[in-house]
Amino acid sequence: MGTSETIKSQSTGPGTQGSGAELPKSCDAALAQAFKFLGKRWSGVILGTLTNGPAGFAELKRSVSGISDSVLSERLTELQGAGLVIRSVEPGPPVSVSYGLSEAGAALIPAMHALSAWASENLPDASPVSR
Repeated sequence: MGTSETIKSQSTGPGTQGSGAELPKSCDAALAQAFKFLGKRWSGVILGTLTNGPAGFAELKRSVSGISDSVLSERLTELQGAGLVIRSVEPGPPVSVSYGLSEAGAALIPAMHALSAWASENLPDASPVSR
């Protein structure tokens, strides 16, 4: 058997087809789905800010310096749609709206802390974002 045939038989051997070959695809899809939300500017910062407890729109706006009202509103809607943030309305007067982490959002926080620790150790000039 020639070299090219050996390489071909090794690449199509056991473990390259069936369930073993499908695992990386599903892992990549799950990671891509997570970064669909977290990869958007401000989403991670908003979630990180909500680790301190529920906050109203104005409080979030002050905590996430540099974000516009429209982008904050859009990100909160997206995070709510993804099931990471819960919007609560308290009847008034005055009516009060606050945003807090859902159970799924709170479950994400340890992974975000781990990612933050990794970034500060491994990425050049990983300075904290002001909140």
